[in-house]
Amino acid sequence: MSVLDRIREPRDLRALTGAELDALAAEIRTFLIRHVSRTGGHLGPNLGVVELTLALHRVFDSPRDPIIFDTGHQSYVHKMLTGRREGFAQLRQKGGLSGYPSRAESGHDWVENSHASTSLSWAEGLARAFQLRGEKTRTVVAVIGDGALTGGMAWEALNNIAIQPDLRLTIVVNDNGRSYTPTVGGLASHLQGLRTDKRYEQALRAIKEGVRATPLVGGPVYGLMHGFKAGVKDVLAPQGLFSDLGLKYIGPVDGHHLGALEAALEAARQFEGPVIVHVITEKGKGYLPAEQHDEDRFHAVNKIDELTGAPLTTAAKRTWTKAFSEQMVHLGEGRPDVVAITAAMLHPVGLGPFAEAFPDRCFDVGIAEQHAVTFAAGLARGGFHPVVALYATFLNRAFDQVLMDVALHKLGVTFVLDRAGLTGPDGASHNGMWDHSIMGLVPGLHLAAPRDETRLIEALECAVAISDAPTVIRFSKEAVPPPLPALRRVGQVDVLADAPGARLLVVGYGQFASLAADIGRRLGDQGVPCTVVDPVWSLPVSADLVDLCRDYEHVVTVEDSLVVGGLGARLALALQDASVPTTIKNVGIPASFLDHASRDELIDSLGLSAQAIARQLVERAAAADDASTAARSGVRNHLD
Repeated sequence: MSVLDRIREPRDLRALTGAELDALAAEIRTFLIRHVSRTGGHLGPNLGVVELTLALHRVFDSPRDPIIFDTGHQSYVHKMLTGRREGFAQLRQKGGLSGYPSRAESGHDWVENSHASTSLSWAEGLARAFQLRGEKTRTVVAVIGDGALTGGMAWEALNNIAIQPDLRLTIVVNDNGRSYTPTVGGLASHLQGLRTDKRYEQALRAIKEGVRATPLVGGPVYGLMHGFKAGVKDVLAPQGLFSDLGLKYIGPVDGHHLGALEAALEAARQFEGPVIVHVITEKGKGYLPAEQHDEDRFHAVNKIDELTGAPLTTAAKRTWTKAFSEQMVHLGEGRPDVVAITAAMLHPVGLGPFAEAFPDRCFDVGIAEQHAVTFAAGLARGGFHPVVALYATFLNRAFDQVLMDVALHKLGVTFVLDRAGLTGPDGASHNGMWDHSIMGLVPGLHLAAPRDETRLIEALECAVAISDAPTVIRFSKEAVPPPLPALRRVGQVDVLADAPGARLLVVGYGQFASLAADIGRRLGDQGVPCTVVDPVWSLPVSADLVDLCRDYEHVVTVEDSLVVGGLGARLALALQDASVPTTIKNVGIPASFLDHASRDELIDSLGLSAQAIARQLVERAAAADDASTAARSGVRNHLD
């Protein structure tokens, strides 16, 4: 039996010998590589925290001592050690394990932590709650890293934690020098200095060798030397950043040395106050393809070859990200005022080529969306047109900045939102379904969801020409659909399909424009003629779309965003304000937190397939006809 087979819960770790722990770490890495290569997921971050997670569970008593991972994609090893190993065959699949902590899965998961920089606030709140309840022997552990310390919320929490000297809180800084790509900013430079100061490393090596060589007492003394080590660092590599905050600091600690990790964590556990344990890890540790992958160390992978790390996908499809990436370079060549900003996602959002072409005009601000937006406002105020490229779900975090710093000041900033709409496997936190409804509250904001690459190019060119209002362009993580040309244009609205005598208007845009066209074909086959249109720009709702609705008895909107506050809801208000009596039905994503599943599975479960929507509309049309016939019959009977 392997060592891993003997681990059903964290307490099983405490009886293992050093050799068994080393064997277990190797088995865990093999397990992760085998399973994540088949399902996809966050491989690199978890390979880097194997020893750290083992040490955490040997020192602390989870779930009595909460362990909160920030960001939660570092929790795979934690899941394995807390009885969920069998679930990895369906990681991130419908009905299987979540790729993030999940309270529904285990009492060892305290929060659904899947957006960065929140763990310290959670941890402070929990630690204070335990203290208020008189539970003074419980310790809360926050594992923060993988770039999350670049987020301002983490520093807001540290500012408060520092003035609570009696808070039993251990903050583990998992310092792998990266988020997706190498971590940026002054904090990163400070931590890099701690990692690389040669005088500290030389002094510490001499101390280790000398103490270990001492007969009889060498081992025990070495285990008690963390205070002395901290003193050495204060002389050779000053810890001003944390000591100025009044926080006890331990480290840097080798994050792949179990003995050193356990000694540091045990010292932190015994201290009656907040402690920072600075741990140096290597993202992708133990898997050569990840270690050699300079771009992101296999931060997140799709299905790959277990041995080589090569993707197992078929011929690559053209993605929206790729199309945007190419057009940004083109825009940059013609518009020296166009600059680009990303929040620690340079390559995932497609800005890598722009950064190579215009290194002085591309800015990675770290996992700091709020700063990114107001930084963009400053650039716009200074005469540039910033393009801020983010995942759609992450713009939620900077709503106030979009509202008050960009829109209030009437500044031309373009937000390009990748992974908009239903994304699937990463679950509730990563579906890009909130942005349209939230951005719809911003006065003057323009929003487009292009239906194909031609419309994406047009939207980008239009957006960067708008200098007095924010613009948003959102697109899916799916492949770019085939071109869908318009039959004609009515004002700003593209007519995609038309039928003589149509009483029904179907409005679709973005990734759902082709869905709307498919619905139109299916309805036509069932004897329900309709017109299908794409508003092109869904915000603000155009007068052209409102006027077009006057010509139809019924309007149906379909959208890959929330039905609450989406285009359909906004159009309904516009029709009401214009006294247009047309009935309207809005079809989209319900305002609920959706479990992880594939995009297609989510679409089917929500009834958002063309077949399901068309069937519903045919039934509705039939019911309306029946009601009309009955009403006419009633009138005739009355006259008779």
